[in-house]
Amino acid sequence: MNHVAVIYWSGTGNTEAMAKAVLRGAQKAGASAELFAVSDFAPEKAAQYDAFAFGCPAMGGESLEDSEFEPLFESVKPDVAGKKAALFGSYGWGDGEWMRSWEDNCAESGITLCAESVICCEAPDDEALSACQALGAALA
Repeated sequence: MNHVAVIYWSGTGNTEAMAKAVLRGAQKAGASAELFAVSDFAPEKAAQYDAFAFGCPAMGGESLEDSEFEPLFESVKPDVAGKKAALFGSYGWGDGEWMRSWEDNCAESGITLCAESVICCEAPDDEALSACQALGAALA
């Protein structure tokens, strides 16, 4: 059974709703899973987990949130490489460029994603929440 960390940053609650769906999917699939707002996760905790789901919405010019989320993500990349990982997030404009850039960043860092990333425009609908649950199950 995998021990899964679901780590997210959310400004409007959309990515938080996605994170909760990822958590439910991992738990339903039998994983021991925990949910963390990015401010509640310390890099030292990363070694305790077998799998990670990271959630961040698109910010500004299609980038990750840069005051809390991106610094944490950068600090845990060495601990995530070689383990199961997946990405999710919401956006309000554009076409998902931030997610493609984030996926490229993961590949360049030796992080292999175990599931297709989940993105949605604005609030997640039933289809997006179902995809988030499947993402969580893939991490289990």
